[in-house]
Amino acid sequence: MDVAAFRKLPIIGILRGIEEEQIEPLCNEMISAGLKTIEITMNTKGAAALIKKAVKVSSGRLTVGAGTVLDKKSLKEALDAGATFIVTPVLINDVVDYCVKHKIPVFPGALTPTEIYAAWLAGATMVKVFPVKVFGPSYIKEVRGPLDKIELLACAGVTPENLVEYFAAGASAVTFGASVFRKEWLEKKDYKSIGDLIKKYVSSFKEVAGNGKISG
Repeated sequence: MDVAAFRKLPIIGILRGIEEEQIEPLCNEMISAGLKTIEITMNTKGAAALIKKAVKVSSGRLTVGAGTVLDKKSLKEALDAGATFIVTPVLINDVVDYCVKHKIPVFPGALTPTEIYAAWLAGATMVKVFPVKVFGPSYIKEVRGPLDKIELLACAGVTPENLVEYFAAGASAVTFGASVFRKEWLEKKDYKSIGDLIKKYVSSFKEVAGNGKISG
């Protein structure tokens, strides 16, 4: 992952529980919609193969990472498959340590101020605040009061409508997952609806960036 490039469109799409046959049409739709960064969770069946296929299909047009990395074994599988960044739901020290040592962007999960600070000290590229929807954008603002040097990735509950609030509150990046990659749409192969919703996220961010409402 080129972190500088990611900052230009700091949105990560989270793919979980998808099938191999869905990878190519999904990648094509996401690219068409303007998304640049995705993660495939390691608790998805055949995740390593899915990552490898996504890397091949996207041909550099998407940055592909691995999420829900819980141990060194899944970390190795993800990296061997071509993942270029790593996301964890909580702080897993040996995973983060490896990523820091090998200069692999890593986004460990945390929620409380103590957890967030510990993850940052461990070497996080950004700390994934999860699940942020429990407290909302105001929580990001409050945390960044005393911890203003820490970059935060808002995860779970970010919509095209409230995206502006998260960035205004100080988030450095956001994610979306099942709310976009909806089971019913995937089952119907309705990739257009997925793409249309992604476009709203991309458009909302560009509006935020254009209006100078990013404070992170």
